[in-house]
Amino acid sequence: MFRGKIAIIGTGAVGSTCAYTIMLGGLFSEIVLIDVNKSKAEGDAMDIAHGVSLVKPVQISAGEYSDCADADIVVITAGVAQKPGETRLDLLKRNTKVFRDIVTNVMKYAPSDVILLTVTNPVDILTYITYKLSGLPKNQVLGSGTVLDTARLKYMLSQHTGIDARNCHTYIIGEHGDSEVAAWSVTNIAGMSMTEYAQMTNKCKPDDLDSMYRKVKNAAYEIIDKKGATYYAIAVAVARITECIAGDENSVLTVSGVFDGQYGGIKDVALSVPTKVGGGGIEHIFDIPFDEQEMKSLRESADTLSSLIKQIDL
Repeated sequence: MFRGKIAIIGTGAVGSTCAYTIMLGGLFSEIVLIDVNKSKAEGDAMDIAHGVSLVKPVQISAGEYSDCADADIVVITAGVAQKPGETRLDLLKRNTKVFRDIVTNVMKYAPSDVILLTVTNPVDILTYITYKLSGLPKNQVLGSGTVLDTARLKYMLSQHTGIDARNCHTYIIGEHGDSEVAAWSVTNIAGMSMTEYAQMTNKCKPDDLDSMYRKVKNAAYEIIDKKGATYYAIAVAVARITECIAGDENSVLTVSGVFDGQYGGIKDVALSVPTKVGGGGIEHIFDIPFDEQEMKSLRESADTLSSLIKQIDL
């Protein structure tokens, strides 16, 4: 079993919960927390480390960018929050400045085969920015993308049908955000399409599917309204992605990857579609024949993100 090293940049609610969840997985022998607020990183490292006698042996510490020197994976969860009245573009510009500092410092020390995993929102654009700033090959830079959104949709399907979520096969594709797309055309339960399943069970009718999609798209807003932030499920998603990389699993996840001509010529933008994830990071971006409307929506997502990228000074 893989027992390598992972560094997590940013120890806010998401970063610290990712560290805790990854510790429970037992795949890494060393976890390093790095944050501009060194005291916060030290406190989180201490708190998490006090549980190591109850899990597989692991060394947990607060560190510096130099600790990325022998890291196999670097997870970036740091960033600035959107201010009231601030436009999405203004937020992107501020986070680009933050990422320029983070990625530059990581790459001063990280090995040439390091995998960079971006989690900070807006994750697709920041994944592309990480790719450009790092100078690494496309396959070594990925984002958490719509892995969480897909998990949410599987949960919704499970709740609606009474089928184990692990046996509800579906994807959210495109941008992790308001323009995300439910890929109903390739969704299946026990090999049956949603149309076939609806005919057999009287469930998963078009109105049901639309309701589930809207719940997924609005889930983060609802959780943030109720408790201020989302961090548990995204931590599980990040742990799953790192597990796929560390274990060289070649599993299919909807991570955000930099396109290079897939889906009719989409390129120079990061989006989420079913992707083979293994020891080298992104092993293959599948070019799946979604239905016409889903393809149209995917390209619209790409155009929206490309337009924003062009307005950022890289």
